[in-house]
Parts: sequence; C-alpha cells; structure tokens
Amino acid sequence: MGRNRKELNTDTTSKVAGQLSFAALTKALPRAIVDEEIDKANRKQKRDRRLPARLMVYYTLAMCVYSQIGVQEVLRWVLEQARQYLGAQLVKIATSGGISSARKRLGSEVLEALYRRVAVPLANALTKGAWHQGLRLVALDGSTLDLQDTDENAAHYGYSNSGRGKSAYPKLRFAALVETGTHALIGAHMDAYATSEQALGARAIESLGKGMLCMADRLFYSYGFWSKARQTGAELLWRVKSNLRLPVEQVLPDGSYLSTLYANDTDRRSKRNGQRVRVIVYRLQGEGAPDETYRLITTLLDWEKHPAAELAALYPQRWEIEIALDEFKTHLRGGQVVLRSKTPDLVRQEFYAYMLTHYCVRQLMHEAALLNEVEPVRMSYKHAVEVFKRKLPAFEAGFSPYAHGEAYRGDDK
Repeated sequence: MGRNRKELNTDTTSKVAGQLSFAALTKALPRAIVDEEIDKANRKQKRDRRLPARLMVYYTLAMCVYSQIGVQEVLRWVLEQARQYLGAQLVKIATSGGISSARKRLGSEVLEALYRRVAVPLANALTKGAWHQGLRLVALDGSTLDLQDTDENAAHYGYSNSGRGKSAYPKLRFAALVETGTHALIGAHMDAYATSEQALGARAIESLGKGMLCMADRLFYSYGFWSKARQTGAELLWRVKSNLRLPVEQVLPDGSYLSTLYANDTDRRSKRNGQRVRVIVYRLQGEGAPDETYRLITTLLDWEKHPAAELAALYPQRWEIEIALDEFKTHLRGGQVVLRSKTPDLVRQEFYAYMLTHYCVRQLMHEAALLNEVEPVRMSYKHAVEVFKRKLPAFEAGFSPYAHGEAYRGDDK
C-alpha cells in the first residue's frame, strides 16, 4: 500500500504527532536503557554507520507517531530534533532503501525487549479510577492488525477467511492486558493470524501479579487458562459461557453463590482438584439493555467486602481495553493505514514500536492527570500532552544518536 509524500505540517498527521515532542519520547524511553538492550541483542554497529542502532530505535517510534508520512520525511524530523540537542549540521537524508537496511540491522528483538522492560503498570496510590478495594484493575483482550500485502507477510502471518473469501491484507493477531485506569497496554504478544486469542492471552497473563484484579470476557475461559491465571497471584473476575457447569453449593446473602470448577467429569465425580469460585448472575435493566444473562466467576469469595452488585457494576470496565486499542489502532496508527513493514521481522519490530509509543503517550498522560487531579482515561491525547508540556518542569532529553556528538553525514546505503 503506497503512500504519497506528505509534509509533517499537514493535517494528515495524528493528534498526537502535533503535540508529542522528541524530548518527551526520550524522557519516556531513556537513552541508557536503549543502549543496554542494543548491547544485549548484539545490535551495536561493528563499524561506523550513518544510521546507528540507537537512532533507529527512536526512528521507529517516530515512524509510528507519523504513521501516514513517508519514511524519509519521518527521518528528516528525527534528525532535525536531534540537531536541536546536538548543534550538529545535518547534510542529507538517507534513501528509503538505506532506512530499510538500517531497520533490518536493528531487527525486532531490541524493540520487543524495550517494551517488556518499560511497559509496566502506571497507576500509583493517587491515580483516580485505577483501583478497587486496593486492587489494581486490569483487563485482557485481543485484536488484529492489517499488514502490507507481500508474499513474505502472507506466508508468515496469513489471511483471515470468511464466507466472502479471504481478507484483502495479511493480518497479525495480538493479545494484551490493559491497566483500565490509565489505558497502559502491558504484556502484549503477537503472532500469525491463525494463532488463537486464547494462546496469545495465555502468554499475556504472565504479566499479572499479586495485587491485581483481572477482568476477561467469556472467550478466554477454560479450566487450564483460569488455573494459569490464578497461579500468577492475581484476583480474577471473568465472564463465562452459559453452558459451563456451575452448580449452586452455597447461596450468599448478596445473591451470589459458591461453586467449584473442575477440569473434567472424572474430577467432578471424585471431587478432586476443584477450584472454589463465587458466581454472580445478573441481567442489565433499562431501555435498550441486551436481552441476555451475564454470569461472572471470581476468586473474590468475601461477599461482604466485595458485594455482588459492586462487582457486576465493575465488570464493564473491562471494555476500557477496547478504548485503549482504539487509541492505538485509530488515533495513533490511523484507521485506514496498514502497517508499513514488508517482511515478518520488521512487522514484529513495528508492532512493538507501536506498543512502546502508545505506552509513552499514556505515561505522559498519567503524569498530566496527577498534576490536574483527574482520571487519566478522561483526558484526550491532545489535551493531556499539552498539559504535560505546560505543567511539568523542563527537562533535557539526554539523547545523542551518534558517538560524541558526531554529525550525520549523508546517505546510508
């Protein structure tokens, strides 16, 4: 999918692009940890390169911010920003082929490692809307992204199929956790389209831990999946399908009841390897409410501390992950834009660059929300970053893409 050359000062840039400074990116992703991950992955250039690995890390983030702008124009912006900090005179912009070669040298491992290292829950005790009874609220979900229609991408990632035929573009599938109070996407994993959301979700929940309350839709439940999630130490509040056997064992005063999960009928008959859960059954009221019954199961067995009505009202916060994915897929990436990358490893690199960029924005929004004593999820991208730039003290980016302030000298072939 080709792109016409567009300048960075046109209306085609995203809301974020106009407000997100280069310094803000480097504050959220400090140079020191970038260098550490480059060294760990052995991606540090072995000879002088005009587009070194460190520069290309920040370039991939800028490429995501300016998702509808040509690759050379994005590099022009990155180098101009770097020049403001270095005072170096920049001569020429690398060709698109040179940029692609530099991205291939960097590979995907560094961006994924940086994401795993940096993307942690943001909320603290002062963050509004991020907690329930001292538990950090997170939700699990998955989605897909369209890719460039190349033979390599098609062979590696595949297409979706329906009664109307296969999709126009290859697709990747991913799953992630979202901290519902900040929209920070954490624990994301991606793979070919044929990989199930349950398989990717099972990897995403490895980022759960004690002190969290994880919400998930009925798609994700299985005995094995539930068991793995419990082993993380997190509390769970999941919707389950209507055909899951949940016999009433003890009715509680708030209308919920206790039951036991088993892996199979043999275990159920022998009452072996059971997991006690609390079941909450309810229907939504009011005009336009869906005509269906909701069944939630939870590890929160204390009905007095966690009343059924309170948990039922809490569960819709699971949909905050849909909003976070919309921010990532529409407002940051651009709703009609497939990913740029034409090879599987560069797709992976670009995916984790998007995850990092979204996280950087959300980190800035969280800081702005604390200053203004509002919920981070109630702030728009544009307004939040403006507040951040106005309120926070000035800081130095501390970024030099070249050794000892060396200037960029020309095309990278």
